[in-house]
Amino acid sequence: MCGIVGYVGSKQAQPILLNCLGRLEYRGYDSCGVAVSSNNINTCKDAIRVAALKKAAPPLSGTTGIGHTRWATHGEPSQINAHPHLDCTGHIAVVHNGVINNFQKLKQQLTSEGHKFISETDTEVISHLIEKYYDGYLEKALEATLSDIEGSYAIIVTVACESKLGVARKNTPLIIGIGDRENFIASDVPAILDYTDRVMYLEDDDIGIITADSIKIRRHGTE
Repeated sequence: MCGIVGYVGSKQAQPILLNCLGRLEYRGYDSCGVAVSSNNINTCKDAIRVAALKKAAPPLSGTTGIGHTRWATHGEPSQINAHPHLDCTGHIAVVHNGVINNFQKLKQQLTSEGHKFISETDTEVISHLIEKYYDGYLEKALEATLSDIEGSYAIIVTVACESKLGVARKNTPLIIGIGDRENFIASDVPAILDYTDRVMYLEDDDIGIITADSIKIRRHGTE
């Protein structure tokens, strides 16, 4: 099982994300990466260990971000296949645990619509679907994306210039760590214990928007 983390608050996200990923190394992985959102999405990822990523990564400024440790399933371990994955604009980044069963069909459809894919992963279709549906409302775009995909997922999404994270879960663990004017997201509790011991467990088909001051969760398909 891969590791997945997210942070939104007032602190710099990069060191928090890397520390959280280090806490998930026991799960095993062959690549890792982070994306930090500010006016743009800046990423650093590769087929290396978290400690090596800490040394190699340039400073990524921003207080909202996501991170991932990956076991390769679709596509070999590589810098290109490592998460996070971006959309065509480079303004949407996604990390995902699980398997998208219909990704080949979705990839063909999106390619015919003009989307450009660079990885071999199933996850990249999620970022492009969100791009397709995004009209300024992340929750609406994530909702539409979930209606298209088939399979299992724990998803965290960040968008440039938005101090919020979109989350969704189906058949794959995802938790929210509740802080003081900051919130954390992870695939397992140990990732966030350096920062909080207040935890909310998401249930299957949950979808939500997380900011530094709010947690909005509902069931996919409901208002």
